[in-house]
Amino acid sequence: MLKLRGSLFGSLRATILSWFPLRGSSAILACCRLRSVIIIFQQRNMSHLILQSPTLDQAVIEKIAAIVSADGVQELGPTAVRILGADSNEKPQVAVECQRARMDFAFLEQIQLLRECKILVMDMDSTLINIECIDEIAAAVGRKEQVSAITEAAMRGEIADFTESLIRRVRLLEGVPESALMSVYENRLQLNAGAENLVATAKKHGVHTLLVSGGFTFFTEKLKTRLELNEAHANTLEVVDGTLTGRVLGDIVDAQAKAGYVTQLATRLGAAPEQIIAVGDGANDLKMMEKAKFSVAYRAKPVVQEQAAYALNHAPLDAILNWFRLSH
Repeated sequence: MLKLRGSLFGSLRATILSWFPLRGSSAILACCRLRSVIIIFQQRNMSHLILQSPTLDQAVIEKIAAIVSADGVQELGPTAVRILGADSNEKPQVAVECQRARMDFAFLEQIQLLRECKILVMDMDSTLINIECIDEIAAAVGRKEQVSAITEAAMRGEIADFTESLIRRVRLLEGVPESALMSVYENRLQLNAGAENLVATAKKHGVHTLLVSGGFTFFTEKLKTRLELNEAHANTLEVVDGTLTGRVLGDIVDAQAKAGYVTQLATRLGAAPEQIIAVGDGANDLKMMEKAKFSVAYRAKPVVQEQAAYALNHAPLDAILNWFRLSH
């Protein structure tokens, strides 16, 4: 769609008047009408709108296209479409329609190349993987309910001090055999849908992959090897004689530490915010996500959904790739 700018008004006016030999009040009226058209176009904030869902509804797509006064719709595959020339001023109404239809949406000013990004940073528990590892470890000694309650409160942002909440939870792990960690990894831990493709595609396009977790190195190191991630940072559980002591070794990886790892890497790689994708689900991820233009709330708590630029509540992790152009 043609976007008209105020700076073009003079030349457009001259052109229009050359087409129609108007004089006097008729000429003035024509110019006023032309200026109104220009103002309308200027007020529209034209974007690409990506809609995604495991089950796309064509009727809903057409309704949303009408709401945003779209120029057209482009299929990206069976689970995604791109609406062209979408008016992002209609975002509140689009959000309502997408929530009702169980669709994810993303307004993008432009579709940039994935290889123009430099960093993909992800949380681990309930983001890259399907579980909260600490809760499953606690199950080995019958304390899952106690630990889960603290975990949920921390993720919702109800416990401001993450360090204190982690210390409380880890203390409840005292006496757990170290073998329980491997049991959780082998029997309970699964990658969330789309995780492998997201990481592999990012790496293929030269994006540095970083895993930062308030969880534990036992799991992040195994995932780093499994997915061939560039870096991973997490907390280290103290183990003595094959048993967890209920303590963490060294500094705790909290929200500020997560953000610090992203900042350090961005400085090293010369990455600006628009070259960073950050994915998380809990309040402990917010400072890290602030470093990225593409901050993504994945199946996240309300406090995260409210502050993230984008959200994936229905589509898999690799739905992020549909926001970019892939170079081959």
